[in-house]
Amino acid sequence: MIVDCHVHIAANSPGCGAISPRLLKAPGFRFLRWWFAMKGTDAQMQQKLADVLSSAINRTPELDAAVVLAFDAVYDNEGRMDPQNTHLHVTNDYVIDLSKRYRKMLFGASVHPYRRDAVAETERCIHAGAVLMKWLPVTHNFDPADRRCIPVYEAMAHYRLPLLCHTGWERMLVTTNTAVADPLRLREALKRGVTVIAAHCGTRSAPWETDYLPNWTRMAREYEHFYGDTAALNLPSRWYAYDVILRDRALRSKLVHGSDWPIMPWPVLTKMDAGSSRRLLFEGNWMRRDILIKKRLGLAEDYLQRGGGLLRLA
Repeated sequence: MIVDCHVHIAANSPGCGAISPRLLKAPGFRFLRWWFAMKGTDAQMQQKLADVLSSAINRTPELDAAVVLAFDAVYDNEGRMDPQNTHLHVTNDYVIDLSKRYRKMLFGASVHPYRRDAVAETERCIHAGAVLMKWLPVTHNFDPADRRCIPVYEAMAHYRLPLLCHTGWERMLVTTNTAVADPLRLREALKRGVTVIAAHCGTRSAPWETDYLPNWTRMAREYEHFYGDTAALNLPSRWYAYDVILRDRALRSKLVHGSDWPIMPWPVLTKMDAGSSRRLLFEGNWMRRDILIKKRLGLAEDYLQRGGGLLRLA
């Protein structure tokens, strides 16, 4: 089964989620609202985005399904929700509902490990059909190496729920703690038997940022159940990762397909001829463009099937 394991959604209505005024004014969000013609009330724009996502999945014949990711609120060190520092919130219940309404959408849960009910909420999501857990520590402001994460790791290991954890740098969302971007912080999860997919393979998003790709390559060789997804690697600032990964058979065997939709992918000009690049740019469905670029780079069927296998999908 071919799955895009890294797809985002947003919501801005009671019970579904919230977007802070600061994020709504950010250039990236304003561009997406314009590009997808999201107009009207918050509820109407929310439904429009869900329909656009469904259309993108259905118009990508190379895919069988996509994991749509919830996005938990920020919690403080006492386990209390921190609305002031929460700029994006997509509830688990909203994504559960989407997975019921749209046949090709799979539920990716998000549970902040510091919240007081973290284990209970993780188990609730698993029973509701979650296929993975999504974390973004640099935005959620927690350390994956913190011992408070261990009970959640043990629950994920018990239920064989993979962890998709952001590594490296983040520019689209507000970041609060860049010190936790290092893939090495995920060792506690691996020691407890969790299958870990390091989103973005630890790559930087700008030349002046710390590059954690070397640490990802080290971890990929050291741990059998440690992987990396290709989400956002088709951005020019992250193309450099292909120079390292594609020439190494062991590292290629650890790649999982993810697009980071609705991020716009760009043909990898350093590895493609002008004709191929132009043809790919004419593909207006960004989800399909992303997968076609990766196939053009030589990522074959084993890469495309790997995510479905890790998520134990038929």
